[in-house]
Amino acid sequence: MGTASRLLLLLLLLHNLLLLLPPGAFGFAPSLDSDFTFALPAGRKECFFQPMRHGASLEVEYQVLDGAGLDVDFYLESPKGEILIFHQRKSDGVHTVETEDGDYMFCFDNTFSTISEKVIFFELILDNMGEEQQEDWKKYITGTDLLDMKLEDILESINNVKARLSKSLQIQTLLRAFEARDRNIQESNFDTVNFWSMVNLGVMVVVSAVQVYMLKSLFEDKRKSRT
Repeated sequence: MGTASRLLLLLLLLHNLLLLLPPGAFGFAPSLDSDFTFALPAGRKECFFQPMRHGASLEVEYQVLDGAGLDVDFYLESPKGEILIFHQRKSDGVHTVETEDGDYMFCFDNTFSTISEKVIFFELILDNMGEEQQEDWKKYITGTDLLDMKLEDILESINNVKARLSKSLQIQTLLRAFEARDRNIQESNFDTVNFWSMVNLGVMVVVSAVQVYMLKSLFEDKRKSRT
């Protein structure tokens, strides 16, 4: 049997397999990504909860995009109430923990600031959230021992492509967050430069007026003429 015939047979087998599988039987390695941007007012704290399962992985990455100092307090708490991670006055961070069953809480604290509001971006990456479904599809497969290319190899390749695409999407999201933070810094610097330029211009005008007045007063004849 030639290579083209084997490939055609494999494609027909995959087509028939997809028609026979019930919904949800053909699963890939689950990796869930989500991101969120929010404004944290001065003197406030915001907390978020994420349900996790035993043996999974939780990765939290955050950045302060805008606000005086570009810093915030961050901590991650386990379902048992233990503080796993605590950072003070940080502008960004990446943290990964192996999880157990229960709700994990992570908080952003801006109570140390009395004036400045912070704009915060964070991203969650959840891995291994349902691995028990990965092997369900194998019980529907028969007669594949004669094929050189097995369905396990195809699934592994698809999972690798999916993981790389997810990583690319994550990097693009982070780059957009960095761009937003840099743009906010540039706009803040632009406003500061304009303000102090106007102050310097005003000082120069006042000094020039004072100098002209003083020079003019030096040449005035203050003697009174007698008649």
